[in-house]
Amino acid sequence: MTSVVKSPYSSEQIAAWLRGLLTIAWADGNFDDHEQQFIASFTKEELAPSLKWESLEVITPEDLAAALGKGTPAAENFLRTAVMVAIADGTYSSSEDQVLHQFCQALGQPENIIEALRHTLEIQDHLVSAPGLSQIPPHLPLNSLREWLDGLDVQDPRVARFLCKMIPSQCPFERDVTLFGRKIVHIPPLCKINPLYEQLVGLRFRALSYLADDCGEDVTPYI
Repeated sequence: MTSVVKSPYSSEQIAAWLRGLLTIAWADGNFDDHEQQFIASFTKEELAPSLKWESLEVITPEDLAAALGKGTPAAENFLRTAVMVAIADGTYSSSEDQVLHQFCQALGQPENIIEALRHTLEIQDHLVSAPGLSQIPPHLPLNSLREWLDGLDVQDPRVARFLCKMIPSQCPFERDVTLFGRKIVHIPPLCKINPLYEQLVGLRFRALSYLADDCGEDVTPYI
């Protein structure tokens, strides 16, 4: 799964980048030790086998900033991907918020980014309590957050592969509940009321397109 595309990031930066994304993914405790080891092994052996890894354990904000720099384009693009990974499962937990806030401070990024992200919880609660609403209430900070996230340009195949794996190809919450072979209820795709759902879908599509068009990779395993 190697690529001849020239990445603007060094191997050390990508290793720190992926460790940072794993730190976010594991922050809410939804993965037990076995699952964490599996994801770490998969990341190392399948998504970025050519990297020289020291470890795939969680990374501290200080080590992340040492690799990506403070106030750099690399730091900003990492934070964009970190936000996407934090909301990829349809929820945004307080533990994920804490890690993101620490990363944001260490990387010298505007903290209003995280403030705007916190409002997604308020909007989600509002829509769930009033399901008849067809539109999300206007919210300027959230609109700014959407524009900021859409500014992410996928430029590295290893990061693109990680995003294609971590962002589900379809909403994980939409399903039919059956009893004795008969459907008794349909649970709707709740992630579609996530105010940043379109950003998630768009990022996954850009990552797939980058791998297929720029890197010439077979993206069938991610579809």
